[in-house]
Amino acid sequence: MTARKKPQVVITRKLPDQVETRMRELFDARLNVDDRPLTQPELVAAMREADVLVPTVTDRIDAALIEQAGPALKLIANYGNGVDNIDVAAAAKKNITVTNTPNVLNEDTADMTMALMLAVPRRLVEGAAVLTETGKWDGWSPTWMLGRRVRGKRLGIIGMGRIGTAVARRAKAFGLSIHYHNRKRVAPLIEDELEATYWESLDQMLARMDIISVNCPSTPATFHLLSARRLALMQPSAYLVNIARGDIIDEDALIKMLQTEKLAGAGLDVFEHEPAVNPKLRKLAEKGKVVILPHMGSATIEGRIDMGEKVIINIRTFFDGHRPPDRVLPTKV
Repeated sequence: MTARKKPQVVITRKLPDQVETRMRELFDARLNVDDRPLTQPELVAAMREADVLVPTVTDRIDAALIEQAGPALKLIANYGNGVDNIDVAAAAKKNITVTNTPNVLNEDTADMTMALMLAVPRRLVEGAAVLTETGKWDGWSPTWMLGRRVRGKRLGIIGMGRIGTAVARRAKAFGLSIHYHNRKRVAPLIEDELEATYWESLDQMLARMDIISVNCPSTPATFHLLSARRLALMQPSAYLVNIARGDIIDEDALIKMLQTEKLAGAGLDVFEHEPAVNPKLRKLAEKGKVVILPHMGSATIEGRIDMGEKVIINIRTFFDGHRPPDRVLPTKV
């Protein structure tokens, strides 16, 4: 009996060694050992040659690129939870299945959300900089480096999915009052557990919260969901944390609000024009108005390995003739 040919899998970025080793064992895997982002011509070549493409959030797999895919390409197994970097509808038209890696980064992302929620009002980065950068610390003083207490504040969560719920559980343990806005109300059991208040109107919730946490996915419907108008509804003493996607917030409007002190501060792990970071945000960070991180919310060794295992399961299931467990279907408009 002739052994079945291994599918050719092109992986666009370097993955954890454990994941790459397993992929080499199972597939005809082409690795990116230099971890250099592929150029557009290189992505086109990969799409024309591969049976499976494994892209990441840094790869823009749009309709024009998908149109150039070769006949062998049948699966785009995204190494990431979201698929906003892939035109899923265009892939479906070419009979290319798309998968992602959901539910393995919920806890890691929620941890980082909570970390930013503490870092901004308690001025943790500013305090650390005094010792590591300026070295000008004259000792403790009753009125020096004062922040704001977190316990007792109202937290408004935008997007009460798995990550939003994980954030709410952490925040409740820190003594915050949980409020949320979602497309639909969560199960009564979860509301009771979290003592959570549901707001059908996002505008009304924004105007009443001390901290807003953005945890919804990036879709055409959530682009600039926090527009200049909505940001202006927030209290001047409020804080904004975003660890979802940068384009959910009108970044220019947010910058103006921070510059004019119409918002107390912000914690951002994502940016509207990533990997570019607006220089104005950098200046605000230097002044302690915002804490900025380089998209590291889900960056744990365990999480990255779990993502890789999901990718492998999706590929193996697909080539065994079954529906992959994490198949993503086009959004119905």
